Parts: sequence; C-alpha cells; structure tokens
Amino acid sequence: MVTTKVKGEWYEITIPEQWNQVSVDHLFRNIWKASKKQIHFMRMEKHVLMNGEIAQWEKPLQTGDLLMMKVFGEEASEVLPEYMPIEVLFEDEHFIIFNKPAGMDTHPNEPGQKNTLANAAAFHVLSQGVQRNVRHIHRLDQDTSGCILFAKHSLAGVIADKLLEERKIKRTYSALVHGHLKKLSGTIHEPIGRDRHHPTRRRVSPKGQNAITHFSALQFFEKEKLTFIQCQLDTGRTHQIRVHLSHMKHPLAGDTLYGGKPIFSRQALHAARLTFTHPFTLEKVDVTCPPPKEFSAYMKDQ
Repeated sequence: MVTTKVKGEWYEITIPEQWNQVSVDHLFRNIWKASKKQIHFMRMEKHVLMNGEIAQWEKPLQTGDLLMMKVFGEEASEVLPEYMPIEVLFEDEHFIIFNKPAGMDTHPNEPGQKNTLANAAAFHVLSQGVQRNVRHIHRLDQDTSGCILFAKHSLAGVIADKLLEERKIKRTYSALVHGHLKKLSGTIHEPIGRDRHHPTRRRVSPKGQNAITHFSALQFFEKEKLTFIQCQLDTGRTHQIRVHLSHMKHPLAGDTLYGGKPIFSRQALHAARLTFTHPFTLEKVDVTCPPPKEFSAYMKDQ
C-alpha cells in the first residue's frame, strides 16, 4: 500500500520502495503509461513537485520522497449534470464504479442528450462541491446492467485508458444463454464487424476487428433450456458478447436482435465484476455487483 494524501488541488504520494531510484519521467511514461500530451501538459505547467520543489523529471526518486501532482483543479463538465438515483459501488479521489441500470445509455450519443449515466456521474461529482469532467473508461450497451468505471480527473483517465488497452482492467459478465453448452469453458476468437443489412447489428466477419471472449458455464436450467455463464473480454467490441454467443448458436435470453427469445424485456447480460490494480495506491480494486432482480428471481424459480 502506498501512503497518499489530498492537499487541496494537489495529490501527495510518499514514494514506496517499489519506485525507489525511478525518475519522475519513468514513473509517468513507463509505469503509469500516461499519454505524451498529458505528460507535456503537466511538465510545462509545473504541475508536478518533488519534496516541495518543481520536479526534476530525470532525477531518481528515493523511498520516502514526497511527489505532489496538481490533478484536482476545476474542470468544466462536457455533459449536463442531472440528478438520477445511481448506485455507487466504489469511489475514491480518482475513480468511481457505478452500477448502471438497464435501459440507460452510458453517455450522450448526441449534443444535449440527457438521462445517461454520464449525466448522473457529472451531477454526483458536482454534488460533492467540486467541478470535474468525470468520464467513462469503457461503456455498456443501453440494456446491459452492472459495473462501469469512470475517472474523476484527466491523469486518472489516460492511465485507465492504457490499463484497459493492455487488458489490466478485468471485466467479468454474467449471462443467461439459450441451450446447454457442449463445452463447459472455452474461448471465442472471431473478428466482429458491422452488418451491412442492419443499422445497429454487428456480426462475425473476416474483415472485422479482432475480438476475444472467454466463457465458462456455471449452471444449467432445464425448464427453458438455459445456461448461466460467465464471460471475460480481452477486447471491447460493440455487442461483442452478444455477437459471439449468437455465433455459437447460444444467443442471450431476451436478446431478440441476435436471435434470443423474449423471456426477459432485455438481453440477459450483466457486468458482474471489475478488478484492477490502482495505479496510485497499488491496492487491488475488486468490485462485484449482484445480478439484477429479474435474473436472480428467475434463477431461484428454476
């Protein structure tokens, strides 16, 4: 665990043994893997101090040194803050994990759109008395519920983007699919592209983007011939789980767009768990989100 402290607009980190003899430049560029644009901005604006003085970016840090970063300055939100009762599963100075309800967009798809999770996130932060441009790190389909990660300042955002790109943010999904899977676990590695015959649907296509989904079957239900499964993604393509499972001839229950029967009012897909190593504290963030009532009630009745 790393000792940290918030001091107004500044975030103070006591350099742990793991970062001994590492330069500030190496910390930002190679450990946190912040973007060149972010590093240039913080360097030029002198937003990084070491032991109370402007940081010498090439000088090695020592265990116990105090690194201070100005990351909590006011920043206008890009979306309109709007109150909505949203469950917070995890929150600290840098990140928020919300439980997104089904039927809600992750972010506005056109200027001025409201009633999205991004609007609710902006209001949530504003209600704490701070002006921030909180933004989503990944997204969920409108009718998919569960864990979704937001960053509360720009440095946290660019670092989390890289963590996601490098598959260091693990996302586990729960789903109910039609049929009984012949294999209890496996990996679907099929490229996904647009379906030229439909404006929103995707399909497995040789010319599509690389997509990898790992799955494991947890429970079978005889009444409706459904299987309860968990999935993990190595990539984040639009409708990835829905497309891959439909391609396997096991579409999601309720997912009528991809061949599922309307057992539920929406696809039976839920982001159940999100884990990553916190870039600043080095602690493991491990958040779970129970399945929504309509799915858990169905499973209890079987």
